[in-house]
Amino acid sequence: FKGSRKSTAYAGTIVSQEACKVALGFGLHEVEILVQGPGSGRESAIRAVQAAGLVISGIRDLTPIAHNGCRARKARRV
Repeated sequence: FKGSRKSTAYAGTIVSQEACKVALGFGLHEVEILVQGPGSGRESAIRAVQAAGLVISGIRDLTPIAHNGCRARKARRV
């Protein structure tokens, strides 16, 4: 996937299905999911892992949170 198609729910599903095939090939049965950033692909990726038959031991959100870092962009007025 290129460009904006990378952040779609469909892309998240396809990528997690491929990762599950590799994990099952290595003999893994239990996984911990690490997600980072907002997006529609997060939830669909987690559902795809469940559908693949892997046991989810935990889900960790690694989204970076700024502690008053850079100044935010001005609000868009329409």
